Amino acid sequence: MSDPKTTLVMPGKKMSVSPLVKRAVQVAAGAALGAVTIGVVMVLNGLLSGRGSVWQWVNYWLAFIQRPEIMVTMLLTALTTVLFVYWQRDKERGR
Repeated sequence: MSDPKTTLVMPGKKMSVSPLVKRAVQVAAGAALGAVTIGVVMVLNGLLSGRGSVWQWVNYWLAFIQRPEIMVTMLLTALTTVLFVYWQRDKERGR
């Protein structure tokens, strides 16, 4: 039996991958976007409050983002979101 494939669209590329790989990439991308958003908020907060330099706030962000409980929370949130979207898409199609 052949492995079902799906299309993963990346900037400038389309790849045929298994659904599990596609979901894993989507979860990683969601977690990375969340981390970047937190970083922008922390750096802007530091700049607007006038306390410290940009690099000081980048270091605070790195220390925050590398904590295991923060990483797990981001990954679980992204995983839950991706699985929910796929579940809802299947229900809309009547599967």
